[in-house]
Amino acid sequence: MSQVKVDHLDEKLGGSGLSPLDASRQPLLSIKDMTVEYRGRSGSAKAVDRASLDIYPQEVVGLAGESGSGKSTLAYAACRLLRPPAVITGGSTLYSGGDFSRSPRDIFKMSDDELTSLRWKEISIVFQSAMNSLNPVMKIGVQLRDAIDVHLSLSKSEADAKVEEVLDMVGIPRDRARSYPHQLSGGMRQRVIIAMALVANPKLIIMDEPTTALDVVLQREILSQIVELKQRLGFAVLFITHDLSLMMELTDRLAIMYAGRIVEIGDTKALRSRPLHPYTRGLLASFPSIRGARRELSGIKGAPPSPLETIDGCPFAPRCQFARESCGQVSMQLESLDRIDLDHLSACPFEVGQVAGIDQGVGGGGIDE
Repeated sequence: MSQVKVDHLDEKLGGSGLSPLDASRQPLLSIKDMTVEYRGRSGSAKAVDRASLDIYPQEVVGLAGESGSGKSTLAYAACRLLRPPAVITGGSTLYSGGDFSRSPRDIFKMSDDELTSLRWKEISIVFQSAMNSLNPVMKIGVQLRDAIDVHLSLSKSEADAKVEEVLDMVGIPRDRARSYPHQLSGGMRQRVIIAMALVANPKLIIMDEPTTALDVVLQREILSQIVELKQRLGFAVLFITHDLSLMMELTDRLAIMYAGRIVEIGDTKALRSRPLHPYTRGLLASFPSIRGARRELSGIKGAPPSPLETIDGCPFAPRCQFARESCGQVSMQLESLDRIDLDHLSACPFEVGQVAGIDQGVGGGGIDE
């Protein structure tokens, strides 16, 4: 992979000229007030609490937060992929499919046949941990054929050609279709999962920690591949990870999740330069600067609250250096405090940068432009 590809991921993504929040555009997928609980003998653990997120055609949206913040649960719930003891107790997911001449469809009201048609043809998922996602006793080509046979009406020769096509897309030699997963490197296995997600040309791909456990070189290669495919095929991406530095390179918009709630959302560059929520500032401050003077990193003290707890107000208050008594009455509704970008929303109603005498342009100091 060339150095140009590595150094200009963000430029390539921004080349479409799309404005995700243009009033004339409608969401491809709209998650509204999603609430998910895991129920057990010890009580109900609220993994997602009234979370809302819109994804527009051909954009890349990042969903970031600590492990256990509810990122994957939110995405899987939106596609009705959760199993007991998970229970969706509120909210809806509306899917337009890019056809804005008709009303969006509610995924929660779809029949099993409608869901089968939706998955992979419209929305596909790249699951984390590729080795565990692939069947170890089946060859790669057979597993790709299975996905094709279920979701596409193709002859054997057409299906074989499709397998070769998607392998070419992700940079895997065609003869590797006869390999078993254990005969491939970690990077190649992850590319196979991406190829499987592409077989039906979906409009939205959910990527759940797609580069977990890979070294930074392989991460860069796979991210570059995703960028190129997104530009060529025109799909939208929901990119889930706890690695904020990857998000800054790959996404158009970024949503920050904490304790089951989305606490900040907006244009990625705005979040980097003008973070509004103290949790976002803490995440940015925990990454080292690539250029400039050395500085001491400042992590976020404490731990996230237990999902079994019932919390009044802001769940981040016990760890927040700017917390005050009124944080216990915060509604956690996303509001605009950014005078430059009205679509930059935060659940913290206080202008932390001004109150604390912090330069909002620093962005926590973690990620360089």
